[in-house]
Amino acid sequence: MSNWLEHSVQIEVPVPMEQVWGLWSDLEQMPNWMKWIDSVKVLEDNPDLSRWTLATGGMEFSWKSRILKQIRHQIIQWESVDGLPNRGAIRFYDRGDHSIVRLSVSYAIPGVIGKIMDNLFLGRVVESTLMADLERFKDYAIAAQNNSAA
Repeated sequence: MSNWLEHSVQIEVPVPMEQVWGLWSDLEQMPNWMKWIDSVKVLEDNPDLSRWTLATGGMEFSWKSRILKQIRHQIIQWESVDGLPNRGAIRFYDRGDHSIVRLSVSYAIPGVIGKIMDNLFLGRVVESTLMADLERFKDYAIAAQNNSAA
């Protein structure tokens, strides 16, 4: 039996939606700003499926993820189909010369681990990590925009 935990964070990015969407929709770029994501590989035979590897604290987890819903400039929603149980969505809000990015992630914690770890402590760690990932994304998007303008 597993307990599902969910976390949501958001950030304002001073970059137009077209560029923000372009970066997020290219899943293989995610390790550039997501600290724990070691690699993402979109499967050639089915572009809605991707293989993810997470590495932290000497542990490595992998899973296959499926895109459930993708609406350009609005949402990318996913769920794992094997490996580490997780699901979530990244939502985009166009504000003209800037964008709002909201990331929601849910993941299953096996009951045994959930009893050992304090879910509130784990939640704070995950949310602060996700927020730091969005801060890195913001910096990455600004740098990409500056490079394309040069």
